[in-house]
Amino acid sequence: MKKIYFKSIVFGLATVALASCSDVADEITSIVYNRNFSPTSVEAKVRNRTNIELSWNLGDGVTNYNVEVYANDSLTFAGSPVKSFSVSPDEVPVLIKGLEGETQYSFRVQATDGNSSRDSKWSSAYAKTEAEQIFKNVAEEDIKGSSVTLRWTAGEQAETIVLTPGDIVYNVTADDIAAGAATVTGLTPETEYKALLKSASGKTRGTITFKTGIDLADTDILVKAGDDISAAIKNAPEGYRLVVEPGEYGIATDEAAFGGSITISKQLTIKGLRQNEHPVIKGRFKVEAPLTIDQCTLDGKGTDGGQCFDFTDALEIEYLSVTNSEITNYTKGFYYVNKAAKIGQIDIDNCLISNIECDGGDMFDCRAGAILKLNITNNTIWNSCKGRDLVRYDDKSSNFEGVTPVITLDHNTIVGACNDAGKRILYVRFKGNSINFTNNIVASSAGNFSNQKNTAEPTFSNNIYFEADGFVTSGANANALFVDGEGTILDPQFADAANGNFTIGNDNVKDKKAGDPRWY
Repeated sequence: MKKIYFKSIVFGLATVALASCSDVADEITSIVYNRNFSPTSVEAKVRNRTNIELSWNLGDGVTNYNVEVYANDSLTFAGSPVKSFSVSPDEVPVLIKGLEGETQYSFRVQATDGNSSRDSKWSSAYAKTEAEQIFKNVAEEDIKGSSVTLRWTAGEQAETIVLTPGDIVYNVTADDIAAGAATVTGLTPETEYKALLKSASGKTRGTITFKTGIDLADTDILVKAGDDISAAIKNAPEGYRLVVEPGEYGIATDEAAFGGSITISKQLTIKGLRQNEHPVIKGRFKVEAPLTIDQCTLDGKGTDGGQCFDFTDALEIEYLSVTNSEITNYTKGFYYVNKAAKIGQIDIDNCLISNIECDGGDMFDCRAGAILKLNITNNTIWNSCKGRDLVRYDDKSSNFEGVTPVITLDHNTIVGACNDAGKRILYVRFKGNSINFTNNIVASSAGNFSNQKNTAEPTFSNNIYFEADGFVTSGANANALFVDGEGTILDPQFADAANGNFTIGNDNVKDKKAGDPRWY
């Protein structure tokens, strides 16, 4: 009986299957559900501090989406929404404007086709807006040695301005609000301050940073427009600072011409008087002592073709610091170490570096010496080093026992450098090195990181690459010893790269905050 029963079941199933396959008229070609499916992948992203871009996957047959926005909420959707509206599918993603800063918002989306009985269930997301920014950029003429005038949109309400360091609190007056300006006194000269404009509720309405101006000290020498800067450098005592007014200055081999070089044989600082109007110094520096350059434009046009900074003797030198400056038009490179010099630290920070051809040298070029710490941070490098290596550091470790160089490149925008399959950003051969390569944008380069076995594989984090596959994609460059496997390929959408404007247009790149911060 069991066998007969089994065969009957098989026969019955076969009959049903044959009937189903032969009856084309009963084929299911569409399904109409009782209600629309809820939107999926709802995502809320902050745009321009207080706007939110809301996106989701579109559904079939949906004609509109209902959107509700709740303030000070974490997906509870209690009370009444602060905004509610409908959008068509072709309006997605939608940019929601007019939100309050530093506020957590919940968003929910519902799919509809005009029949309310078929409305989907709500799908949700949340995001917190950033602080508002109603401060205007601080003008040079508003910055003094011990005071600053801060400006914002006239008529906008505010309660206090809080400055750090020092936790200085300034109470905003009605006159300040009407004028959109307030002057804060009692500051320390040459100090980086952060100012927060606060509302009565304590929320931030604006944030700005600035550096107070110079009050000349006993160890400062003011170099005025038209002065001989070579003479000022030669005559300055050890450890003094030259404060240089805006203007054009030449380091001359004779009194008649710019374009020479001068030896720095004592500790010295050369600083532009103003933050936004730099003195232009034409010439080169032979570095034989600690040197600081700040708020200057160094121009190699008309020089003998050498590097901007040349370490010309086998000395121990504590540091070279180049900050908040522009370096341009040098033929061979930025610095050159071809003597057995031992340099404690080189800092290159917040600089614009352009039109350095690297004809006869590499950009940051150490061949015979040792640099214990090399920090290249917050710079933009473009129209330079197209056919050479960016960081060259030859192996002279046998001459410098115990030296283990640390190389850091962080928050730089590097465009067009090493634009050859055989050229390297990190041509590092000095044994025992360690490298950090983080938060950089590398664009328009056919090069690679390194093909040298002594080059330590860097610590990589949050880097972006565009038209530079040899740095991020395995196999894209046969010369590459390693690639940044965690890197992201994205087009920054620079505003005008050909003319040196690298303002970022791609919101996804802005979200990552990679590259030189000046372009965010």
